[in-house]
Amino acid sequence: MLDYIRIACAVPGVQPGNVEKNVADICGFLRQAEERKADVLLLPELSITGYSCGDLFAQDTLLRAAAEGLRKIVGFSAQYPGILIAVGLPVRFRGMVYNCAAVVAAGELKGIVPKSYFFEEELRNFTMGGDIRDQEITLAGVTCPFGTDLLFELGENTVVGVEICEDLFAPIPPSTLLALSGAEVILNLSASYDLAGKRKYRRDLVTQQSASARCIYAYASTGCTETSCDVVYSGHSLIAENGYCLAENQRQFDTDYLMVQDCDLGKIRATRQKNPSFRSGCNRFGGELRIVKTLSTPLRSDGILYPNSRNPFIPEDAGQLAQRCREIFNTQVTGLKQRLKGIGNADVVVGISGGLDSTLALLCAVEAMRQMGRSTACVHGITMPCFGTSDRTHNNAWMLMEKLGITAREIPIREAVSQHFQDIGQDPAVHDATFENAQARERTQILMDYAGRVGGIVLGTGDLSELALGWCTFNGDHMSMYGVNAGVPKTLIRKIVDAISQEPDYADVRQTLADILDTPISPELLPPDASGKIAQQTEDLVGPYELHDFFLYYMLRWGFAPAKIYALARRAFDGEYAPDVIKKWLCNFYRRFFTQQYKRNCGPDGVKVGTVCLCPRWDWRMPSDVCGSLWIHEAESL
Repeated sequence: MLDYIRIACAVPGVQPGNVEKNVADICGFLRQAEERKADVLLLPELSITGYSCGDLFAQDTLLRAAAEGLRKIVGFSAQYPGILIAVGLPVRFRGMVYNCAAVVAAGELKGIVPKSYFFEEELRNFTMGGDIRDQEITLAGVTCPFGTDLLFELGENTVVGVEICEDLFAPIPPSTLLALSGAEVILNLSASYDLAGKRKYRRDLVTQQSASARCIYAYASTGCTETSCDVVYSGHSLIAENGYCLAENQRQFDTDYLMVQDCDLGKIRATRQKNPSFRSGCNRFGGELRIVKTLSTPLRSDGILYPNSRNPFIPEDAGQLAQRCREIFNTQVTGLKQRLKGIGNADVVVGISGGLDSTLALLCAVEAMRQMGRSTACVHGITMPCFGTSDRTHNNAWMLMEKLGITAREIPIREAVSQHFQDIGQDPAVHDATFENAQARERTQILMDYAGRVGGIVLGTGDLSELALGWCTFNGDHMSMYGVNAGVPKTLIRKIVDAISQEPDYADVRQTLADILDTPISPELLPPDASGKIAQQTEDLVGPYELHDFFLYYMLRWGFAPAKIYALARRAFDGEYAPDVIKKWLCNFYRRFFTQQYKRNCGPDGVKVGTVCLCPRWDWRMPSDVCGSLWIHEAESL
């Protein structure tokens, strides 16, 4: 269900030529990997003999010792039938010596993969094996597949490919073709010596390959005990997934350690299914490779070692967060500027409530005018108090408009809505959906008609989270002429407003913005309580936005099932929300998401700022009357 795989990168303190010691160390790391419940153990290039043996690779004594060492590892692995092992050694085949990776599982030698590409100095000792396909080899009394056309299957259809060191540095790495042929995990056995700046170069290369091949990429390089008189080996290990580095050893020069990391196969599969260029590459370049069955038992990883942020839309690093907020704000402003230029530099009309969403929309409008060299008076802010408006939000709305220098107006709607209630026979004492929606629609009518009078456009304030839940009044706040917040989730809006408040250009409104950030989220459609405080708080009604944004991210970005999202949420919010509370709001999320598509299908244009977006013309297409019972029933049965 969870689709995690646990990978262990082991870097033994290899002693070149001492096969007995090296094999003992490798078996020791296999024992440690079993204790950590790893599914895969990756060792460095030529780790049985050592990489820096030089001309000794032409010695029959070393080659026979390597084969015998592999036989011992294969036999030892029978005690640990749940681990796939990739270990490096020199192999003689038809009179030539190849630098190879041996793949071992459950006491069996499953296959041998030769290295395809070499440094110039390596050609002194080894033959390139990139053209070897459809071959078998007998090694240490065992016959197994031999070639670069091998894929290894473990668990329930998890496919692993292998390449060796320099293969990754080639213009078309073998791992690219392996991935296009079905490999979800790539293992690289390496022996990379260190140079100034090479650690970053290596990290970037591994991470980028995991992105372009849409795969999990594990890299283990031989340790500093291999250091010779001329070069120093780094012992650098990396595990990357889909363009992100999940794990890396911390020391520049390292050896004799085990690094263990969980990786999410579900994300790899979702990315490949969604990406048309990857699918096209599979059709054009994917080959019919030999698939070797290795482990039939399910993968053991429970994902506990996988990073699981409770706020997936928000970077955890403060510096990255500030940069992300500025990037998103600039994207919103640029989109709005282009819309305004395209329609003849119209004015902008915004309904100002004193809440978060309208505040961010207003900041975008003001910044757009400043960047276009136009007066901020071309932004028209209208506050429209009614039954639920509190003194706090009303005052904040006015202070914000005045300090930003926009054209500000107040148009009370209490009398107009009361007249409307009389016209349709609505009892104003009944605080139902009609009571609330009438106010939202009256505000939208005013904004639209006012925009027509001043030759402007109505700037929508609704955000991504509200669109997902349908938490808006159809043909009320649901409608505008441009939705500047449409791609921004609620949890991130708070961070963006906070980041913009720290900018020197917005120092005059910093205090007001701080109070807006501290105000409970509310549509303010019901009367305040006896003390004048906000009585209607959105998160009490629809659920915590941090939960809904979590659900939304994993459903849309990765296509995860309710059961997996529930498991991730329980882990991320442990101690914050009880499991039954998480389940309650998860069920609510799915019910609302599937029943509210009709609002999204006719929504206005908006700005896409991230990988999760609900624009029906660009990102999310779904019939309004689709049946969501599969998802809802799974959530309810948890």
